[in-house]
Amino acid sequence: MPCYIYDGSFDGLLTAIYDAYYNKDFPEQIVSRDNFIDNFLITKVYIQTDEEKSKKVHDAILQKISRHAMSGIMYAYLSEHENAGIYILEYLRFGFKTGRIVDSYLADDRVNNINRLVTKVTREKHLLSGIIRFRLLQNNIYYAPIEPQYNTTCLLGKHFAERMSDQIFVIHDVKRSYGVFYDKNKWFMSDISIKEDIVFHENELFYQELWKHYFDYTTIKSRINPKLQSNHMPKRYWKYLIEMK
Repeated sequence: MPCYIYDGSFDGLLTAIYDAYYNKDFPEQIVSRDNFIDNFLITKVYIQTDEEKSKKVHDAILQKISRHAMSGIMYAYLSEHENAGIYILEYLRFGFKTGRIVDSYLADDRVNNINRLVTKVTREKHLLSGIIRFRLLQNNIYYAPIEPQYNTTCLLGKHFAERMSDQIFVIHDVKRSYGVFYDKNKWFMSDISIKEDIVFHENELFYQELWKHYFDYTTIKSRINPKLQSNHMPKRYWKYLIEMK
């Protein structure tokens, strides 16, 4: 069976879905170019991103299934799971047959596979909304570096634009070299390449010390439980927490 290889974009994935569905093809894998591992036993099919095909799949999902299904597919894509492409294709084949009630088939693997990925991405999105730590830079821009497990940075823009509407900020996904920018009017995404040292505002280190002292002061020493703490906040997120320095 063939392996579909696309450029990694969501439009590229939907183009691959279009080709597989309308050609009645059953690829073994649908993977991004960056995650593809060559294997001489498989037939490689390189997908050329086509915005028209992508739009047709997008519109068909909204019209024949639901907006909720569209959201689920996007979250599954953002999970960057190695089988996300195939899971999405199988879910859509089933969804186009069953229509709006597709998500009621909770015991069906085609639905359950998507739901599990959605749950993981949603959980991380909510976690990051509460633990992101901004630093004030010299140019009065608030900067927050993060390295999420899933590609959830793009889901944080609306939340922080509403929460910090009077500030200019950047949420930088260091792992994926892009970020969310907000300029007091709108938020948008862009690639980030930092070649110089980040310069903090003259008061920033003072504020960081105050925060660490507050964190230490409010900690009940007799109730410190590192295992429970890491369960609620996995250590993979500690790197950019000011209080954990």
